[in-house]
Amino acid sequence: MISPSRHNQSIYQKMKIKIIALGKIKEKFLKEGIDEFLKRLTPYASVEIIELSPIEIKDEHLTERVLDEEGDKILSHIKPQSFVITMEILGKQFSSEEFAKKINSLTNEGQSEIVFVIGSSCGLSKKVSVRSNLKMSMSKMTFLHQFARLLLVEQIYRAFKIIKGETYHK
Repeated sequence: MISPSRHNQSIYQKMKIKIIALGKIKEKFLKEGIDEFLKRLTPYASVEIIELSPIEIKDEHLTERVLDEEGDKILSHIKPQSFVITMEILGKQFSSEEFAKKINSLTNEGQSEIVFVIGSSCGLSKKVSVRSNLKMSMSKMTFLHQFARLLLVEQIYRAFKIIKGETYHK
């Protein structure tokens, strides 16, 4: 449990979280789950999801070029002062408590915007990975690509509940 001071509680309300993701969520149950956690997050942070259209790869030899084009689109939505966390297979794995501590420490350091980046099913541009302040992996398991957004918003919500010392285990 992380106990923020009264001063920190006002900082958390000002925290801006941006999730940049390639692709639209098509499944109704995923949209409903994401919307539910976004609603639950409103007392803790301002959360914005930016959906970018992935570029169709018609030739596997062009994959890196397409990822770079997608990377340029992603980077155009990131401010120089933002703390960027990219979702990458080989990234650092956190427990929910460790993730909460990371968000808490970023807030205590005065960070006002955290940007999470979820690439396309083909991966993420090296340009975006290089810009990243932290590379994070959800799990060693493989999930459907669209599940990543639901898992991420749920874990962000859980992190704020942990930071505030509020119960949440369902």
